Amino acid sequence: MLYLGRYSGHRLCRHILKYAMLYLGRYSRHPLCTHILKYAMLYVGRYSGHPLCRHILKPQTLLWHPGGTPPSPAGRLPGLLPGACLPACSAHRPVLDTMRSGVTWALVCWTLCAWTLPGVCPQSPASGTVIPTQEPIDFNDIESKFSLRTIEEPEEDICFLVPGEGDSVSRCNFNHTSKTFVVIHGWTVTGMYESWVPKLVAALYKREPDSNVVVVDWLSRAQQHYPVSAGYTQLVGQDVAKFIDWMEGEFDYPVDNVHLLGYSLGAHAAGVAGSLTKKKVQRITGLDPAGPNFEYAEDIIRLSPDDADFVDVLHTYTRGSPDRSIGIQKPVGHVDIYPNGGSFQPGCNLGEALRIIAGNGFGDIDQLVKCSHERSIHLFIDSLLHDEKQSMAYRCNSKEAFEKGLCLSCRKNRCNTLGYKVNKVRGKRSSKMYLKTRSQMPYKVFHYQVKVHFFGKKNFTKTDQPFKVSLYGTYDEHLNMAIVLPEVSTNKTYSFLLYTEVDIGDLLMLKMQWEKDSIFDWSDWWTTYMLDIQKVRVKSGETQKKLVFCSKDGTFAHLQRGKGPVVFVKCQDHASNKHNDW
Repeated sequence: MLYLGRYSGHRLCRHILKYAMLYLGRYSRHPLCTHILKYAMLYVGRYSGHPLCRHILKPQTLLWHPGGTPPSPAGRLPGLLPGACLPACSAHRPVLDTMRSGVTWALVCWTLCAWTLPGVCPQSPASGTVIPTQEPIDFNDIESKFSLRTIEEPEEDICFLVPGEGDSVSRCNFNHTSKTFVVIHGWTVTGMYESWVPKLVAALYKREPDSNVVVVDWLSRAQQHYPVSAGYTQLVGQDVAKFIDWMEGEFDYPVDNVHLLGYSLGAHAAGVAGSLTKKKVQRITGLDPAGPNFEYAEDIIRLSPDDADFVDVLHTYTRGSPDRSIGIQKPVGHVDIYPNGGSFQPGCNLGEALRIIAGNGFGDIDQLVKCSHERSIHLFIDSLLHDEKQSMAYRCNSKEAFEKGLCLSCRKNRCNTLGYKVNKVRGKRSSKMYLKTRSQMPYKVFHYQVKVHFFGKKNFTKTDQPFKVSLYGTYDEHLNMAIVLPEVSTNKTYSFLLYTEVDIGDLLMLKMQWEKDSIFDWSDWWTTYMLDIQKVRVKSGETQKKLVFCSKDGTFAHLQRGKGPVVFVKCQDHASNKHNDW
């Protein structure tokens, strides 16, 4: 495969054949060599349907299948598996007969030839490694179309960039000095573009008026039965990679200016494209990459951090078991953001849908179809249109810890901006980040951690207790935010997350009320449940300010279940950002 040259940069070749072909010649008698060879080629056999394998090893050109009879040396595959290979392959027949497919067998035979018959493959005398040859890119097998949309008509395919036809680039007025966004849609039932496509195109042009926005049309492949369309992402990725390589080779267009944006299946097609380009593209944004067929897939056939200089991913619909989740659950980028935990998005239930339609009419009806899945797109559009209202996400080990407000730190790149202006932080491991959002654009909210210690004269524990908290600031106020604490015990400290849809400014005062968990709870008739609170500590995620609040009416505030709220104001003897109170 490396000898063929054309795919010498393909990750399939690099991962599987790097050691099996380049270095086996040095250690050809070592037992480890046989182990690597056997299982590396079995690994390739799993991808015998991959276009790369089909191109190199067509079924009708195999020498023979396991257990079969070898053909004559004058058989097929001239130049690929010469007749001189037959003795070398026959000598290893017992091992080769354990291979389960003809594709695997032929790959093993080729490798055996490469190290046992030096004359078969041209080699460098100095290095002893296979010399790749270069072939011109073949554009005839490209089925995807590349529409350069315009700022005036973002919904129309007016002009197509045709790989191999240089005049199409000038005809479409491609801007060689600006960045290029390549938008790749996902699976479609109707065979037509979904309504989010022109919205994203328009938002990209509004943010970057001089840019090129290219929409990849693979509708004919995307409207098939889902597993078939999922398989086609490999071919679409190849098409996009050829397009990018052609632009870079023919017009010296820098790949540093290329930003791929893929939605659902399109995210994985973008990943394949990034893995195949001769030079890495600058950025890939995965918009809720598809989960079925990809959750447990190898890196080479799905989006992964290696596919671009920077890969950021939004996960918005990861409900259910991993193999049945619409969106992929595991992190697949450098930064993986899970809005609202990633499982379900506000505004996507039936009640919210009817409310939105009643208020805005059917103009936003597209947001209600595949609502949570497509929310990833609208969150990115929001980041393009509302530069002054950028949503902040926070690194956290789990969504449960985030719900407790434990992760609102911005130290050492622990927070980041969602969407277009993301801080391109590349860590050794993928960074999982969380945030809350509104149900409609603009989606930004303001996060607060509230930490409180409950004292009590009597020890008791109650579960699933409802509270209401109101925040009052210099700009605005947010009243009666409902929370439910899974457990409430005396003489314990609790932390929980609050978020407001408006900027209330600097926090001045808060109120807390403990409600009854049921109007039919008769226990309060003969037992009084009361919590004593001395201080309430509040941290703002957006400003990183830490504040300490004391009871307005004395040393302790007495919070009784089913009664009115208690009031807390800023303590006079504590600095607003004093760290030793946390």
